[in-house]
Amino acid sequence: MNRRLKAVAALGAIALVAAGCASENETGGDSGGKTLIIGVDLPFQGASADTSEATYNAMQLYLDQIGGKAGNYTVKLQKYDDSTAAKGGWDDATCSKNATDHVNNADEVAVMGTYNSGCAKLQVGTLNQAPDGPLLMVSHANTNPGLTKAWEPGEPEKFFPSGTRSYARVITTDDYQGAAAAQFASKDLQVKKCFVLNDNQTYGQGVAKAFADEAAKQGIQVLANEAWDAKATNYTALMQKIKSAGADCVYLGGIYDNNGGQLVKDKVAVLGDNKGAVKLIGPDGFTGYEDFQKLPAGEGTYLTFAGLDASQLKSAGGKGSKLLADYAAKYGKEPASSYVLYGVQALQVILAAIEKSDGTRKGVNSQVFSGAGISISAADAVLGKDLKIDPATGDINVRDLSVLQMTSGAEKFVKPWPLP
Repeated sequence: MNRRLKAVAALGAIALVAAGCASENETGGDSGGKTLIIGVDLPFQGASADTSEATYNAMQLYLDQIGGKAGNYTVKLQKYDDSTAAKGGWDDATCSKNATDHVNNADEVAVMGTYNSGCAKLQVGTLNQAPDGPLLMVSHANTNPGLTKAWEPGEPEKFFPSGTRSYARVITTDDYQGAAAAQFASKDLQVKKCFVLNDNQTYGQGVAKAFADEAAKQGIQVLANEAWDAKATNYTALMQKIKSAGADCVYLGGIYDNNGGQLVKDKVAVLGDNKGAVKLIGPDGFTGYEDFQKLPAGEGTYLTFAGLDASQLKSAGGKGSKLLADYAAKYGKEPASSYVLYGVQALQVILAAIEKSDGTRKGVNSQVFSGAGISISAADAVLGKDLKIDPATGDINVRDLSVLQMTSGAEKFVKPWPLP
């Protein structure tokens, strides 16, 4: 399913800016360091707006707590909205424009984001060819495998035309998430016939395929894997088709933004309660949405989250638990999505790269994708585990997955799911 930072450019470009105006790039601090920008590229409109705003706020809170510094550099965040009000979610043209804007912001040395894998796939190639780059992107929520490993034809090489990798993430990928959901459906729910739906987007197609492939291996009959029309006024006919096929399971591969509320309401109206004869299962693309949490028809839906959910992070103590408490104290409530802390974890990776670098785009990126890469100790990481970004791929060494269930209007943790 699915999240924006900014920073530096070449020293020559900074010198030109400083010569032309009162420089915001000079900190005047004890190190004489400069200010670097981390772009935060998220959908700040539509169904994901609350999660995006909370992610940005948590990142800013963390940055304020550490004094706004990474080594000798002052660091600032800059918002980039990759959504439109008309679409109510991320937008292809806006994502592409944002990529150009990131590149043209001379002080930007990294991007935290995006939330949606499809948006990332539109941006990474442009960022990879940035002047004085590549320009690093670290995502907290992109789960499509093809951004870092072989998946669709030409992936992931086509995203790195410079020949140097520049994309990393701190979350588990859909080849694991989809497979885990299918294993849970077979072993715990003991379903026999699943009808798989996808939202016809990059993320949804990928996680639906992973679920369907593993479901077949688990002995579940996959009745179909077909797309739902996000612009449909209702899905009654589709649900009648699923009912006629004899399904005891419906899997929703996609994001809630794509008319997921109507889809779930019609599922319950035709196929019955989600705790009944026909189970409803969704991926992380349906987590973190307050509208879905408030939807009566959503009750009983099983969800997978491609990481640790907030309840596990809170119970573990450490920096993640403290940050959640500080967030709640400042904003009066806890963040709706567990992806919020993963946004801060992605920020920690970028800050570590900046601290070790020479302050240039190339220097920041090379800290992640050469030598020993970036490691963060369990004592420092907000996820509370020893973390390492693989410099060969950009993937994280830790793979976690949580099974949740919508219960009384909230995502309740059910169990962790073992991953290979």
